[in-house]
Amino acid sequence: ALVGQLSAQREEIGWTPVEESLQAQLAARSAAEASLAAARDAQEAVAAELRAAEEARLTVEQKLEPARAKIEEARLKEQAAVLSEQQFAEQLAEAHADLAALPAALKAWGRASTLPGEIERLTQAIAELGAVNLAALDELKQSSERKQYLDSQAQDLTEAMATLEAAIRQIDRESRELLQQTFESVNANFGKLFPVLFGGGQARLVLTGEEILDSGVQVIAQPPGKRNTSIHLLSGGEKALTAIALVFALFQLNPAPFCLLDEVDAPLDDPNTERFCAMVRRMAEVTQFVFISHNKITMEMAVQLVGITMADPGVSRVVAVDIAEALELAEAQPRQVAAASR
Repeated sequence: ALVGQLSAQREEIGWTPVEESLQAQLAARSAAEASLAAARDAQEAVAAELRAAEEARLTVEQKLEPARAKIEEARLKEQAAVLSEQQFAEQLAEAHADLAALPAALKAWGRASTLPGEIERLTQAIAELGAVNLAALDELKQSSERKQYLDSQAQDLTEAMATLEAAIRQIDRESRELLQQTFESVNANFGKLFPVLFGGGQARLVLTGEEILDSGVQVIAQPPGKRNTSIHLLSGGEKALTAIALVFALFQLNPAPFCLLDEVDAPLDDPNTERFCAMVRRMAEVTQFVFISHNKITMEMAVQLVGITMADPGVSRVVAVDIAEALELAEAQPRQVAAASR
């Protein structure tokens, strides 16, 4: 019953003509698409024919190129022959030769019979030479100019290399001399400072190679009462004192206004610390020393002490003490106590 109602409504609103019109349009569209596809196929076929024709044209052009070259060569030969004929005619006219009697004279001379063979030989020799490159002279000129330019550049580079090599040799020579002088000065200072710090013994620096620019340096130390040995066989305190002697030997090459030392006395025992402090006092006449130390003997020679304290957790405070003022204060306190007792 519902299908019947829908069919009745469909007939009432005219649905059937609209559907037929839509079907007709779809059919027309399909026909148009088919025509378009056929046109595209035809276009591709024509394009393929055009490509084939172009390839055929290029093939014919390639085949015609040798023929054109031969035609051009024949034309040049013709022009040369015409020019030769004109030149020969002018020469014969200048010589007042009898042109009518010339063939008979050539025949009587006998060389005319050899001319065809000579002409053939020359023609073959010319053919063996191949095509004439008319631009060869220009190319030769350009190549010659390019060669001259490159030769000039090569000469400049050779001279620059020679100059650089000479400069490098001079730098190496000056560096070698300066390094040798520095090494000898440091070695001499090291040899003087070592027995002062150790209270005896001897030490020296030795190059590990013949070429000083590539050589390493080995420290040979002999503390008092020990045999000559490498620094690797010394104790921790002896190594530290040897290193201090070497550092001071380098420092004396060009003393700075001040010297900063960070706990260099930590591995030293009391006698070595006292000798170290004595050397610092002598060097302090020309250089100000700033050093970090926890050693009581080292701190006693300081002019001023700067300490870091932690009054509260996580809060640091700097405390500075002038040794001279502290001594004066310490000396004044007994006098004040004695005066009060009176």
